[in-house]
Amino acid sequence: MPLKKVKYLLVSTTLVLGLSACGRTVSKAPVAVRATPFGETELLYQEEGYASWYGPGFYGRKTASGERFTKKKFTCAHRKLPFGTRLQVTNLENGKTIEVVVNDRGPFIYTRMLDLSYAAAKKLGILHSGQAKVKVKQILLAKE
Repeated sequence: MPLKKVKYLLVSTTLVLGLSACGRTVSKAPVAVRATPFGETELLYQEEGYASWYGPGFYGRKTASGERFTKKKFTCAHRKLPFGTRLQVTNLENGKTIEVVVNDRGPFIYTRMLDLSYAAAKKLGILHSGQAKVKVKQILLAKE
């Protein structure tokens, strides 16, 4: 392989790897968790990044949690949070906010942190764009 092609390949690979980390901003600053006698919601962490939506090829199929996927429920896929965890998701582009429950794993595109169901994406206003910058707050732990 000529030296010129090797240099081009190395520069291209470096650029792709370097830029792939730019699409997602993560802020997982720990927030104090305090139990209250009145059942108030507890903020456990926050994260900012990009959310997308998924659905058409998955309707009726089982999610990673074993639950059947439906476009009508306010659910999402997250890489690490326990199934059943409730999240508050705010679209930072239009200010709309929803609550969703984690019932699947994903997204499998590194620059995205959350995959939303059709109903959740519609309510957040991201159906046509396909993705949006969001702020996610964990508001309730999953039942153990």
